[in-house]
Amino acid sequence: MSHPTGDVVKRVRHFRQILVWPLQLAPLTEDVQLRTHWSALRMLRENNPWSEVADEFEVNPAQFQERHYSEFVTFLPYVRRFLYGEGKPAPQDDTVESHADESPIRVFRRNDIKQVRVRLDSDNVRTFEIAHIDLYFFFDIDVVIPVVEIHADDMTLVEVESTMHRFGRAYPAYWDAHGRGGHCVERAEWLAADGTVLATSDYEDKEKYLSYVCVHRAPRFASHWAFLLHPLVPEHSDDAGLVRYQQVEYARMPLLAYLAMEDARQLTRADFVRLGLVTAPGGSSDLPFSERHVRDFEDKYCYDQFWNDQRAEHPGTRLMNCGHAFVMVGDASDPYFVDPHAGLLGQFRHQYFLLFLIPHFNKATLLMLSDRMADALNRLDITDIETVKVFKITIRSLLETFLRFTHRYWFHEVSDQPQARDLYKMTTNFLATDALYTEVRESIEDMSAYLDSDSLRRQANTVVRLTVVTIFGLIGTVATGFLGMNLFALSELSALERTAIFFLVLIPTALLTFYSVRKAKRLSDFLEALSDERVPTKAVLKSMLDVWSRRR
Repeated sequence: MSHPTGDVVKRVRHFRQILVWPLQLAPLTEDVQLRTHWSALRMLRENNPWSEVADEFEVNPAQFQERHYSEFVTFLPYVRRFLYGEGKPAPQDDTVESHADESPIRVFRRNDIKQVRVRLDSDNVRTFEIAHIDLYFFFDIDVVIPVVEIHADDMTLVEVESTMHRFGRAYPAYWDAHGRGGHCVERAEWLAADGTVLATSDYEDKEKYLSYVCVHRAPRFASHWAFLLHPLVPEHSDDAGLVRYQQVEYARMPLLAYLAMEDARQLTRADFVRLGLVTAPGGSSDLPFSERHVRDFEDKYCYDQFWNDQRAEHPGTRLMNCGHAFVMVGDASDPYFVDPHAGLLGQFRHQYFLLFLIPHFNKATLLMLSDRMADALNRLDITDIETVKVFKITIRSLLETFLRFTHRYWFHEVSDQPQARDLYKMTTNFLATDALYTEVRESIEDMSAYLDSDSLRRQANTVVRLTVVTIFGLIGTVATGFLGMNLFALSELSALERTAIFFLVLIPTALLTFYSVRKAKRLSDFLEALSDERVPTKAVLKSMLDVWSRRR
């Protein structure tokens, strides 16, 4: 890969990138007995590369590592319950997944993909090691988050910038004059342990993407990403699959990046802007945006509590966060920065990963709920009783889900450690999750209030009809009461004659009752006019005649 003329080649001794890609899951069909998507994945026996990851807290205490402890104590108690559960044993049951003492997170991992070979451009191909490829499921929430962690040693800064900018793309934004997908790598290949190519990207296949959008009104995911998620299949795919997913927001996958530089002091302000905002490579003296646009870059996107490039030995660590990306930069010669267990590399892969994952999961859930509400409204036809019933069931189900999400997953603070607390707050501010939460809550409350008012209206109408029937039924009751006043010696008649008289009274009374119910609204209007002394007699008579008139 070519470097800008006159720039010193800056070396990244160790590079690590974690992609976090929230996706929305389609609800399981009603005829499926499983309650959760991960149960469906767990039950698949054939052609299923995913296996569930055992809880790290279920090992022998002698094997419990210090980094597990450091991760655990980073978070506040209520966040620990979300991440790790209560620590009480519970039975494993594929059909009953909700246990108060378990973590609501289930993680599945595939181990058949060991490397990814990426062609950044025609003369540069890099092979990255795969640390892990996971699927994060969450109980009671139709969201899954694929997580892909790659790493490589001894890269140039330009290669790192290009990888960060172009690798995590679900589909092309456009195609250039040479037919290459815009902002995408030229080629990506998943490799097995023996080097076998398992899947290859198809960003250059423009016609497939265009026709897919034309037919399905949804973007087509690149073939290697679809392969990665199999046996999960896209919502609009013709492939058979019980667990189906669709885009919730991101085509450009959120990421975390770790750069252990040969000399972090070589990085210029333009370099930091490119890394922090994840832009395309460029000259170290040329800002990717106007000076006015990035004039507050350090104040807005950088967390420099431990960064000092004037320090004699190591400049420390600069953390950058724009919501979409979290980037950690330091010196490879700093032992604490590169320590994979007790140092910052270990914290990056665990504590900082969770600090980044939680707000993106929250935003994906809120967007999923908003999408479900919009879909429910689109399907509502107030003239069709069945769609009204479905709408009521859907909205009440969404309200229940939102309440459980609020009490189980929604956090304003996750840690009492200043750095973790501040970085989490930065991410939530950039993602605007608080405003989105308020918007979704108000929308659900408005719909719930509409359903309540509609129920009250229907109950009021029922009371009116019953009142009208009772009033007019009273006339019939009094008029037919003579049957029980012994005016006629009916008891002396034969059983057949008395039965005939009973039905002669029953049938007209029933017909009159049903007719009164049928005309209840008009009869109610007549009674209201009759009871109002201000209404003239002519108007009362007209109201009475309207009971039998035909209305358009």
